[in-house]
Amino acid sequence: MLERVIARTSAVRVIDVREVQSLWGGYGEILRVRLEGGEHASVVVKHVRPPPVRGDAAAQRSHARKLRSYEVERAWYLRHARRCTEECRVARCLAAEQGDAGWLFVLEDLDAAGFPLRARSLSDAEIDACLSWLASFHATFVHRAGERDAADLWPQGTYWHLATRRDELDAMPRGPLRDAATAIDAALEGSAYRTLVHGDAKTANFCFGPRGVAAVDFQYVGAGCGMKDVVYFFSCLGESRCERSADVWLDRYFAALRRALPASVDGAALETEWRGLVPLAWADLQRFLAGWSPGHRDRYAEAMTRRALASLA
Repeated sequence: MLERVIARTSAVRVIDVREVQSLWGGYGEILRVRLEGGEHASVVVKHVRPPPVRGDAAAQRSHARKLRSYEVERAWYLRHARRCTEECRVARCLAAEQGDAGWLFVLEDLDAAGFPLRARSLSDAEIDACLSWLASFHATFVHRAGERDAADLWPQGTYWHLATRRDELDAMPRGPLRDAATAIDAALEGSAYRTLVHGDAKTANFCFGPRGVAAVDFQYVGAGCGMKDVVYFFSCLGESRCERSADVWLDRYFAALRRALPASVDGAALETEWRGLVPLAWADLQRFLAGWSPGHRDRYAEAMTRRALASLA
């Protein structure tokens, strides 16, 4: 593996290798590799080595979803990431390879590029920076329904979308949210304005620094309504903060989105539609969590879900 890293970076040799983190479910690791020679003093290597699949049909489906996510991430870096500007900064890709043993991603080291900080609890300024990143990302890839959906990415972005989470749906308690799952999904997918969504816009996937913010982890990037990313990001900030500030955050997101949208897009029409889909995006996320983590409770999310169900009644 290190020989391939040297070849892809034109380095002379590897000086040091340190693990940044392991991948979810034991599927490999992320490494920081220090190099001698070449253009890069260090790179980040995402080395995916899927374990043998074991277990029942649900485990098989989970395994297949993870494998697909790495192929999507490879397609993202090879064919789409170059469209991202400094306003929605991502790591530059030096190599994205697939072989019999898995996947190898050689990426720019964002720490060295000026984004060395990670935060579990975000300040107001960091929240604004993430919202601006999301707005710029959504504006960069926005399109009308039926146009330009990227066939090599997820047809529906996000890791929790209904089409790949039937096991969690089956695990849900019977009730109005379960009954409305298909209608909620259809309403979100029926949006006239679509974009690419990051698909896992949690706080841990944003990197901060003097140069602003950058994002990582594009395994679940795909087409959809931008509110899916925004609501998921809000959900990571906690119910109390959402109760106090979600409306203000949403206003700031849309202000940033209006500034970033191309002139060819009717920003007022897009904003009207997407604001109307906010409760449904909350309900969609709650649908997944109700099956995946039955003990999960969130007052704000539950209130928004009730609003969504009332709108469908």
